[in-house]
Amino acid sequence: MTKPLASARDVAALIDHTLLKPEATRHDVERLCKEAIENHFASVCVNPVFVPLVRRVLNGSKVKNCAVIGFPFGANLSESKVNEARAALAAGAEELDMVIHLGGLKAGDNEAVLADIRGVVQAAHAGRAICKVIIETSLLSEEEKERACRMACEAGADFVKTSTGFSTGGATLADVALMRRVVGPAVGVKASGGVRTLDDLIKMVEAGATRIGTSGGVKIVQEALARFGK
Repeated sequence: MTKPLASARDVAALIDHTLLKPEATRHDVERLCKEAIENHFASVCVNPVFVPLVRRVLNGSKVKNCAVIGFPFGANLSESKVNEARAALAAGAEELDMVIHLGGLKAGDNEAVLADIRGVVQAAHAGRAICKVIIETSLLSEEEKERACRMACEAGADFVKTSTGFSTGGATLADVALMRRVVGPAVGVKASGGVRTLDDLIKMVEAGATRIGTSGGVKIVQEALARFGK
């Protein structure tokens, strides 16, 4: 579990600095990377097309290069997700955030959903990257959330993640707590969507989150500097 937050650096180390808007430009992504380096964020999370650019800008820093896979709907062919994952890894991605096949989950096609997750997880691990599995909690029942988390664990995922930020809702404290309960202490939980303030982040961490996806990381770290210091 994450240690108690005592400094702005502790806060920054939890943040995936995120820009996934379809209209994002190279200039926007370059700025995102520079902010991530300056603030010591965990990673920069972008669409795969920007992975080579992120690799160049982050070169020499400790910030990780994270790409989304099957984003934002997860309704791609499994083979397409695996190929997208491999291409992103070859271009320099060090972390992958993949979206599950939500319709398959809701229909009870557990074997297909498990295979879909496992394919991307195995590609990530073969490329020495970690894989976070986005289950899009706002579209799921409690039973479906639990089942999705169990399948992510069975597939060997490193994290489960609440949301894409492009659906009907983002992370909630109840969902983060549920995910932590199901996956146990060995698998990470990423809260993403709607985390905009330091207090939001702290509450998510207290509920069990070990990584935070947000486009508001700079503001959050500024708040942390004012409250905790460096």
